[in-house]
Amino acid sequence: MMLKNFVESQQLEPEFIFHLFAEADKLRLDKSIKSTLNGKVLATLFYEPSTRTRLSFESAMLKLGGSVLSTENAKEFSSAVKGETIEDTIRVLENYADCIVLRHYEEGIAKKAADISSVPIINAGDGKGQHPTQALLDLYTVYRELGKVEGIKIAMVGDLASGRTVRSLCYLLGKFKNNEIIFISPEHLQINEDIKEYLKKHNISFKEENNLDKILPEVDIIYMTRLQKERITLSEYEQAKGKYVLNMKNFSLLKESARVMHPLPKVDEINIPIEIERSDKRIAYFRQAENGLYIRMALLDYLINGK
Repeated sequence: MMLKNFVESQQLEPEFIFHLFAEADKLRLDKSIKSTLNGKVLATLFYEPSTRTRLSFESAMLKLGGSVLSTENAKEFSSAVKGETIEDTIRVLENYADCIVLRHYEEGIAKKAADISSVPIINAGDGKGQHPTQALLDLYTVYRELGKVEGIKIAMVGDLASGRTVRSLCYLLGKFKNNEIIFISPEHLQINEDIKEYLKKHNISFKEENNLDKILPEVDIIYMTRLQKERITLSEYEQAKGKYVLNMKNFSLLKESARVMHPLPKVDEINIPIEIERSDKRIAYFRQAENGLYIRMALLDYLINGK
């Protein structure tokens, strides 16, 4: 497949996903600085806070021999403050960079940017919309941890109405056979109907539960997410806070082959001691964050070099 921009998970086909997995595996084994993007420039344009996404993209670019232009708070420290449109910002940046990684608080902005940009646009999160590179590294983590991406039973827990990582991962899981998804969330933060319709269309089994402990013994992956405090009302937040927590008591319900994932940052939805996080193989979320580096290296190499 040909990929010029990456703004939503639906763009990817299984064959291409496995190609990126293979490239990421190669990059993991050889951690020396590459020169494949020597002389190329990446712009990271972030209108919302980020730690892992922005820094892993920047690290990925540097490790491939390229360089980086960055703004971590474009909402306040860019010409957006003066009223500049995203279209004009992109038309300027495309003269300075060979690829633009964009995070924005408004859903749909990444696609709008991609429609007018002459250089590749990568969606690093657009409001309640999608976070496709997170989904790609999530699926890569499932692949590395379980050795497969089909026949997986995964529980997605937390604020599923606002969580863009969950949405993007559902779109990818829908491309593979015999996967089963269990949605666990407060009633007012349930997964949106468009995702349910997509899963039905692709014959992916799913159900909604409200008892976390009940499903823990049966899942291969538990995908915890935080409450999106910045995207919901204070009342909604207070109503949901502390409702679903993974702690040492219910963590013991997981089978030994299961894995705990989280897109991070985690807040109070996971309460497990650091020594357990370091020693128990079922805790996968820090390996998950590391996987993001290699997946993003593979993606940047493909989009910028066109191979």
